[in-house]
Amino acid sequence: MSALLFGIALTLLFTWFSVFFGLHGAAGDVRRILCYVRVPRTLGALFSGTALGASGYLMQEALHNTLASPSVMGVNAGAGLFALLAALLFPAVTAARFVLAFLGALLSILLVLLIARRAGYSRSVIVLSGVAVSALMGAAVNGLVTFFPHAVADRQAFTLGGFAGLQYDGLFFSAVFILPGLLAGALLGGGIDLFALGDEVAQGLGLSVARHRLLTMVTATVLAAAAVCIGGLIGFLGLIVPNVLRRFFAGRMSARQMFTLSGLYGSALLIAADFLARRLFYPYELPVGLLLSLLGAPFFIWMLMHRKRGI
Repeated sequence: MSALLFGIALTLLFTWFSVFFGLHGAAGDVRRILCYVRVPRTLGALFSGTALGASGYLMQEALHNTLASPSVMGVNAGAGLFALLAALLFPAVTAARFVLAFLGALLSILLVLLIARRAGYSRSVIVLSGVAVSALMGAAVNGLVTFFPHAVADRQAFTLGGFAGLQYDGLFFSAVFILPGLLAGALLGGGIDLFALGDEVAQGLGLSVARHRLLTMVTATVLAAAAVCIGGLIGFLGLIVPNVLRRFFAGRMSARQMFTLSGLYGSALLIAADFLARRLFYPYELPVGLLLSLLGAPFFIWMLMHRKRGI
Protein backbone atom coordinates (compact mmCIF):
# COMPACT_ATOMS: atom_id res chain seq x y z
CA MET A 1 0.00 0.00 0.00
CA SER A 2 2.83 2.41 0.83
CA ALA A 3 4.41 1.80 -2.60
CA LEU A 4 1.08 2.58 -4.26
CA LEU A 5 0.57 5.77 -2.27
CA PHE A 6 4.14 6.89 -2.92
CA GLY A 7 3.69 6.26 -6.65
CA ILE A 8 0.48 8.28 -6.71
CA ALA A 9 2.13 11.14 -4.81
CA LEU A 10 5.13 11.06 -7.15
CA THR A 11 2.93 11.11 -10.24
CA LEU A 12 0.84 14.01 -8.91
CA LEU A 13 4.00 15.96 -8.01
CA PHE A 14 5.56 15.51 -11.45
CA THR A 15 2.21 16.33 -13.08
CA TRP A 16 1.98 19.61 -11.17
CA PHE A 17 5.50 20.61 -12.22
CA SER A 18 4.85 19.60 -15.82
CA VAL A 19 1.65 21.64 -16.07
CA PHE A 20 2.33 24.71 -13.94
CA PHE A 21 6.09 25.23 -13.59
CA GLY A 22 7.40 28.37 -15.28
CA LEU A 23 4.03 29.77 -16.35
CA HIS A 24 3.96 33.55 -16.63
CA GLY A 25 2.46 36.25 -18.81
CA ALA A 26 -1.00 37.60 -19.51
CA ALA A 27 -3.97 35.60 -18.24
CA GLY A 28 -5.18 34.82 -21.75
CA ASP A 29 -1.77 33.55 -22.85
CA VAL A 30 -1.43 31.42 -19.72
CA ARG A 31 -4.87 29.91 -20.31
CA ARG A 32 -4.02 29.03 -23.91
CA ILE A 33 -0.69 27.49 -22.93
CA LEU A 34 -2.38 25.44 -20.22
CA CYS A 35 -5.29 24.21 -22.34
CA TYR A 36 -3.55 23.58 -25.66
CA VAL A 37 0.09 22.85 -24.75
CA ARG A 38 0.76 21.81 -21.16
CA VAL A 39 -2.35 19.75 -20.35
CA PRO A 40 -2.45 17.59 -23.53
CA ARG A 41 1.30 17.10 -23.36
CA THR A 42 1.22 16.00 -19.73
CA LEU A 43 -1.77 13.73 -20.34
CA GLY A 44 0.09 12.21 -23.28
CA ALA A 45 3.08 11.42 -21.06
CA LEU A 46 0.72 10.04 -18.40
CA PHE A 47 -1.11 7.75 -20.83
CA SER A 48 2.01 6.66 -22.69
CA GLY A 49 4.07 6.02 -19.56
CA THR A 50 1.28 3.99 -17.98
CA ALA A 51 0.83 1.91 -21.12
CA LEU A 52 4.55 1.25 -21.65
CA GLY A 53 5.24 0.36 -18.02
CA ALA A 54 2.27 -2.02 -17.87
CA SER A 55 3.06 -3.48 -21.29
CA GLY A 56 6.66 -4.19 -20.31
CA TYR A 57 5.57 -6.04 -17.18
CA LEU A 58 3.08 -8.19 -19.09
CA MET A 59 5.66 -9.13 -21.74
CA GLN A 60 8.28 -10.08 -19.18
CA GLU A 61 5.85 -12.29 -17.28
CA ALA A 62 4.36 -13.92 -20.38
CA LEU A 63 7.78 -14.76 -21.85
CA HIS A 64 9.51 -15.48 -18.50
CA ASN A 65 12.20 -13.05 -19.62
CA THR A 66 13.14 -9.91 -17.70
CA LEU A 67 14.87 -8.49 -20.79
CA ALA A 68 11.63 -8.40 -22.77
CA SER A 69 9.96 -5.04 -23.37
CA PRO A 70 8.03 -3.32 -26.19
CA SER A 71 11.19 -1.63 -27.52
CA VAL A 72 13.48 -4.66 -27.25
CA MET A 73 10.92 -7.03 -28.80
CA GLY A 74 10.36 -4.81 -31.84
CA VAL A 75 6.77 -3.99 -30.90
CA ASN A 76 7.34 -0.23 -30.72
CA ALA A 77 9.11 -0.13 -34.08
CA GLY A 78 6.42 -2.26 -35.75
CA ALA A 79 3.65 -0.09 -34.35
CA GLY A 80 5.52 3.03 -35.45
CA LEU A 81 5.97 1.73 -38.99
CA PHE A 82 2.29 0.95 -39.45
CA ALA A 83 1.25 4.20 -37.77
CA LEU A 84 3.32 6.04 -40.38
CA LEU A 85 1.70 4.01 -43.15
CA ALA A 86 -1.71 4.99 -41.77
CA ALA A 87 -0.65 8.66 -41.76
CA LEU A 88 0.32 8.33 -45.43
CA LEU A 89 -2.71 6.33 -46.58
CA PHE A 90 -5.42 7.76 -44.29
CA PRO A 91 -4.14 11.17 -43.13
CA ALA A 92 -7.56 12.40 -42.01
CA VAL A 93 -8.59 9.26 -40.07
CA THR A 94 -7.07 9.26 -36.58
CA ALA A 95 -8.59 5.89 -35.68
CA ALA A 96 -6.79 4.24 -38.61
CA ARG A 97 -3.45 5.13 -37.06
CA PHE A 98 -4.30 3.24 -33.87
CA VAL A 99 -5.74 0.19 -35.64
CA LEU A 100 -2.80 -0.16 -38.03
CA ALA A 101 -0.33 0.47 -35.21
CA PHE A 102 -1.82 -2.47 -33.32
CA LEU A 103 -1.56 -4.67 -36.43
CA GLY A 104 2.07 -3.62 -36.91
CA ALA A 105 2.90 -4.34 -33.29
CA LEU A 106 1.19 -7.72 -33.50
CA LEU A 107 3.07 -8.56 -36.71
CA SER A 108 6.38 -7.68 -35.05
CA ILE A 109 5.83 -9.86 -32.01
CA LEU A 110 4.68 -12.75 -34.21
CA LEU A 111 7.86 -12.41 -36.29
CA VAL A 112 9.98 -12.41 -33.14
CA LEU A 113 8.31 -15.53 -31.74
CA LEU A 114 8.47 -17.32 -35.11
CA ILE A 115 12.20 -16.61 -35.51
CA ALA A 116 12.87 -17.57 -31.89
CA ARG A 117 10.93 -20.81 -32.24
CA ARG A 118 12.98 -21.86 -35.26
CA ALA A 119 16.24 -20.91 -33.54
CA GLY A 120 15.63 -22.77 -30.29
CA TYR A 121 13.32 -20.49 -28.26
CA SER A 122 15.79 -19.76 -25.46
CA ARG A 123 15.65 -16.47 -23.55
CA SER A 124 18.70 -15.07 -25.33
CA VAL A 125 17.33 -16.10 -28.72
CA ILE A 126 14.05 -14.28 -28.03
CA VAL A 127 15.91 -11.07 -27.16
CA LEU A 128 18.21 -11.31 -30.19
CA SER A 129 15.20 -11.98 -32.44
CA GLY A 130 13.51 -8.90 -31.00
CA VAL A 131 16.58 -6.76 -31.59
CA ALA A 132 16.75 -7.95 -35.21
CA VAL A 133 13.06 -7.28 -35.90
CA SER A 134 13.31 -3.91 -34.15
CA ALA A 135 16.27 -2.95 -36.35
CA LEU A 136 14.38 -4.02 -39.48
CA MET A 137 11.23 -2.11 -38.59
CA GLY A 138 13.26 0.88 -37.40
CA ALA A 139 15.06 1.05 -40.73
CA ALA A 140 11.71 1.04 -42.52
CA VAL A 141 10.48 3.86 -40.24
CA ASN A 142 13.55 5.97 -41.00
CA GLY A 143 13.12 5.30 -44.70
CA LEU A 144 9.50 6.45 -44.62
CA VAL A 145 10.16 9.66 -42.70
CA THR A 146 13.08 10.41 -45.04
CA PHE A 147 11.15 9.98 -48.29
CA PHE A 148 7.79 11.17 -46.95
CA PRO A 149 8.63 13.90 -44.40
CA HIS A 150 5.02 15.14 -44.45
CA ALA A 151 3.86 11.84 -42.90
CA VAL A 152 4.58 13.17 -39.42
CA ALA A 153 4.42 16.73 -38.16
CA ASP A 154 7.76 16.40 -36.34
CA ARG A 155 10.13 13.71 -37.56
CA GLN A 156 12.47 14.01 -34.59
CA ALA A 157 9.64 13.86 -32.07
CA PHE A 158 8.33 10.65 -33.63
CA THR A 159 11.59 8.75 -34.13
CA LEU A 160 13.09 9.75 -30.75
CA GLY A 161 9.82 10.14 -28.84
CA GLY A 162 8.05 13.28 -27.69
CA PHE A 163 4.71 14.93 -27.01
CA ALA A 164 5.08 18.36 -28.61
CA GLY A 165 1.99 19.31 -30.60
CA LEU A 166 -0.16 16.50 -29.21
CA GLN A 167 -3.88 17.12 -29.77
CA TYR A 168 -6.90 16.06 -27.74
CA ASP A 169 -8.26 13.79 -30.48
CA GLY A 170 -5.11 11.65 -30.24
CA LEU A 171 -5.55 11.45 -26.48
CA PHE A 172 -9.17 10.38 -26.88
CA PHE A 173 -8.34 7.54 -29.26
CA SER A 174 -5.42 6.44 -27.10
CA ALA A 175 -7.74 6.21 -24.09
CA VAL A 176 -10.10 4.00 -26.12
CA PHE A 177 -7.26 1.45 -26.42
CA ILE A 178 -5.33 2.01 -23.19
CA LEU A 179 -8.19 1.88 -20.66
CA PRO A 180 -9.56 -1.51 -21.83
CA GLY A 181 -5.96 -2.75 -22.08
CA LEU A 182 -5.30 -1.81 -18.46
CA LEU A 183 -8.53 -3.48 -17.35
CA ALA A 184 -7.65 -6.64 -19.28
CA GLY A 185 -4.16 -6.68 -17.79
CA ALA A 186 -5.57 -6.43 -14.27
CA LEU A 187 -8.01 -9.28 -14.95
CA LEU A 188 -5.17 -11.45 -16.26
CA GLY A 189 -3.24 -11.01 -13.01
CA GLY A 190 -4.49 -14.21 -11.39
CA GLY A 191 -3.23 -16.33 -14.27
CA ILE A 192 0.09 -14.47 -14.35
CA ASP A 193 0.62 -15.44 -10.70
CA LEU A 194 0.33 -19.07 -11.77
CA PHE A 195 2.94 -18.58 -14.52
CA ALA A 196 5.56 -18.29 -11.78
CA LEU A 197 4.80 -21.86 -10.67
CA GLY A 198 5.73 -23.26 -14.07
CA ASP A 199 3.59 -24.20 -17.05
CA GLU A 200 2.91 -27.78 -15.93
CA VAL A 201 1.80 -26.77 -12.44
CA ALA A 202 -0.34 -23.94 -13.80
CA GLN A 203 -1.94 -26.34 -16.29
CA GLY A 204 -2.61 -28.79 -13.48
CA LEU A 205 -4.36 -26.04 -11.50
CA GLY A 206 -6.78 -25.52 -14.37
CA LEU A 207 -5.15 -22.63 -16.23
CA SER A 208 -5.07 -22.78 -20.02
CA VAL A 209 -1.45 -21.64 -20.21
CA ALA A 210 -1.22 -21.14 -23.97
CA ARG A 211 -4.48 -19.18 -24.11
CA HIS A 212 -3.59 -17.04 -21.09
CA ARG A 213 -0.11 -16.31 -22.45
CA LEU A 214 -1.60 -15.32 -25.81
CA LEU A 215 -4.12 -12.97 -24.17
CA THR A 216 -1.34 -11.45 -22.07
CA MET A 217 0.83 -10.78 -25.13
CA VAL A 218 -2.10 -9.32 -27.11
CA THR A 219 -2.94 -7.01 -24.20
CA ALA A 220 0.69 -5.89 -23.95
CA THR A 221 0.73 -5.26 -27.70
CA VAL A 222 -2.42 -3.12 -27.57
CA LEU A 223 -0.95 -0.97 -24.79
CA ALA A 224 2.40 -0.53 -26.54
CA ALA A 225 0.79 0.34 -29.88
CA ALA A 226 -1.40 3.03 -28.31
CA ALA A 227 1.64 4.51 -26.55
CA VAL A 228 3.56 4.72 -29.84
CA CYS A 229 0.67 6.52 -31.53
CA ILE A 230 0.74 9.39 -29.04
CA GLY A 231 4.42 9.51 -28.01
CA GLY A 232 6.42 8.05 -30.88
CA LEU A 233 9.22 5.53 -30.49
CA ILE A 234 10.01 5.83 -26.79
CA GLY A 235 12.37 3.06 -25.76
CA PHE A 236 13.51 1.32 -22.58
CA LEU A 237 10.76 2.55 -20.22
CA GLY A 238 8.98 -0.81 -20.42
CA LEU A 239 12.29 -2.49 -19.59
CA ILE A 240 13.41 -0.28 -16.71
CA VAL A 241 10.27 0.17 -14.61
CA PRO A 242 9.14 -3.47 -14.10
CA ASN A 243 12.70 -4.61 -13.35
CA VAL A 244 13.34 -1.91 -10.78
CA LEU A 245 10.03 -2.70 -9.08
CA ARG A 246 10.81 -6.40 -9.17
CA ARG A 247 14.05 -5.72 -7.30
CA PHE A 248 12.10 -4.22 -4.42
CA PHE A 249 8.82 -6.14 -4.41
CA ALA A 250 9.34 -9.54 -6.07
CA GLY A 251 7.61 -12.22 -4.01
CA ARG A 252 5.88 -9.65 -1.82
CA MET A 253 3.15 -8.53 -4.21
CA SER A 254 0.69 -10.24 -6.52
CA ALA A 255 0.91 -9.90 -10.29
CA ARG A 256 -2.07 -7.55 -10.28
CA GLN A 257 -0.32 -5.27 -7.79
CA MET A 258 2.94 -5.36 -9.76
CA PHE A 259 1.03 -4.58 -12.95
CA THR A 260 -0.60 -1.58 -11.27
CA LEU A 261 2.71 -0.29 -9.91
CA SER A 262 4.41 -0.74 -13.29
CA GLY A 263 1.83 1.48 -14.95
CA LEU A 264 1.87 4.03 -12.13
CA TYR A 265 5.65 4.40 -11.90
CA GLY A 266 5.92 4.29 -15.69
CA SER A 267 3.70 7.35 -15.92
CA ALA A 268 5.68 9.14 -13.18
CA LEU A 269 8.98 8.43 -14.95
CA LEU A 270 7.78 9.60 -18.35
CA ILE A 271 6.16 12.79 -17.01
CA ALA A 272 9.41 13.58 -15.17
CA ALA A 273 11.50 12.82 -18.28
CA ASP A 274 9.28 15.03 -20.44
CA PHE A 275 9.57 17.87 -17.92
CA LEU A 276 13.37 17.56 -17.85
CA ALA A 277 13.49 17.39 -21.65
CA ARG A 278 11.78 20.79 -21.74
CA ARG A 279 13.73 22.46 -18.95
CA LEU A 280 17.32 21.17 -19.01
CA PHE A 281 18.43 23.26 -22.01
CA TYR A 282 15.60 25.80 -22.10
CA PRO A 283 14.61 27.39 -24.49
CA TYR A 284 15.79 24.36 -26.48
CA GLU A 285 14.07 21.03 -26.04
CA LEU A 286 15.47 17.52 -26.01
CA PRO A 287 13.47 14.55 -27.33
CA VAL A 288 12.14 12.71 -24.29
CA GLY A 289 13.09 9.38 -25.86
CA LEU A 290 16.71 10.52 -25.99
CA LEU A 291 16.78 11.05 -22.22
CA LEU A 292 15.24 7.64 -21.58
CA SER A 293 17.72 6.00 -23.96
CA LEU A 294 20.63 7.60 -22.11
CA LEU A 295 19.23 6.02 -18.95
CA GLY A 296 17.95 2.79 -20.47
CA ALA A 297 20.93 1.68 -22.55
CA PRO A 298 23.34 1.46 -19.57
CA PHE A 299 20.59 -0.25 -17.57
CA PHE A 300 20.14 -2.83 -20.35
CA ILE A 301 23.91 -3.48 -20.47
CA TRP A 302 24.00 -3.79 -16.68
CA MET A 303 21.20 -6.36 -16.78
CA LEU A 304 23.02 -8.41 -19.42
CA MET A 305 26.22 -8.41 -17.34
CA HIS A 306 24.25 -9.20 -14.19
CA ARG A 307 22.62 -12.22 -15.82
CA LYS A 308 25.96 -13.40 -17.21
CA ARG A 309 27.30 -13.78 -13.69
CA GLY A 310 24.30 -15.96 -12.94
CA ILE A 311 22.79 -13.64 -10.35
